[in-house]
Amino acid sequence: MNPGPTEEAGQTARSIIDALRQQPATLALIIANIALLIFIFYALNKGAEFRDVSLKNQFELMRETSLLLSKCVVPN
Repeated sequence: MNPGPTEEAGQTARSIIDALRQQPATLALIIANIALLIFIFYALNKGAEFRDVSLKNQFELMRETSLLLSKCVVPN
């Protein structure tokens, strides 16, 4: 009788865990890579928020400057 997909998945997971027990450095590197990916995602997200706020502030400043300049009267 052939094993089902859940049995195959369980056997694969057990073999992966056994392999990682034999080489703890590999497990440490996997954890470090996951942590690095999380940090990069967080940093890029905060950078995008900063750029968004910066652009909004720049457009607001340009609008206010245009309004002030439109009220100036140039003598002939």
